[in-house]
Amino acid sequence: MFSNRLVAVSLVLAGCCLALARAEDDKDKGKKEPKNPAAVPINRDVARHKQFLKIAKKGDVDVLFLGDSITQGWEGSGKKAWTKTFAPLKAANFGIGGDQTGHVLWRITTGKELDGLDPKVAVMMIGTNNTRGHSAPQIAGGIAAIVKELRRQKPKMKILLLGVFPRANPGEVGKEAKHATAKQLNPKIKQINDIIKKLDDGKNVIYKDIGEKFLNKEGNLPRDIMPDYLHLRPKGYEIWADAIKDDVQKLLKD
Repeated sequence: MFSNRLVAVSLVLAGCCLALARAEDDKDKGKKEPKNPAAVPINRDVARHKQFLKIAKKGDVDVLFLGDSITQGWEGSGKKAWTKTFAPLKAANFGIGGDQTGHVLWRITTGKELDGLDPKVAVMMIGTNNTRGHSAPQIAGGIAAIVKELRRQKPKMKILLLGVFPRANPGEVGKEAKHATAKQLNPKIKQINDIIKKLDDGKNVIYKDIGEKFLNKEGNLPRDIMPDYLHLRPKGYEIWADAIKDDVQKLLKD
């Protein structure tokens, strides 16, 4: 009789353990994957954003440039190259200095910068400002989120996705140095680009890495191209314009 009771107790305990295990499994299944911080929209309701809304309201934009200060720089150091190469194509510059992937994501969703626009081509280069706080996979995920949103809102628009440009930390380069060596370049950039190049579908999203065009034959980043090893001089914008003008023209015709 004692043996039978022991067996019964054991079965009850086993059943309780099984129920607890299932409950834990169900709890785990209900957990959401942690959000990628580089794919979370960040409010960018600044004066320059408001200017973009006015441009969008007017419409008549065939080529839209999206990005950070490097893109915004088309209005400064890159003005000559822009006027010659992209202004005739009805291009608009939606670059904001300091922007990360989350800022661009906010601008095209909550910020409604695409409302009223029907561009044929978007040229996007973003992610360098994320490199201090996010991992390469996170940054690539933020870029992928922007591409996905652009495709959702403007399915007919072609996207020329540029690899993040090479960069270095000026603090790691001597003040008298004429270039940042290949070893001083931020390794995250290559890691990001190795991931986002897979977004190229050969039809709607075209990936292009022009980073090597800014480097010399030794693979170093010259100061006369990027004085702070991040932003471009006029010479750098000429290189950029020459590197993508044929791609933009082709996508406009497709």
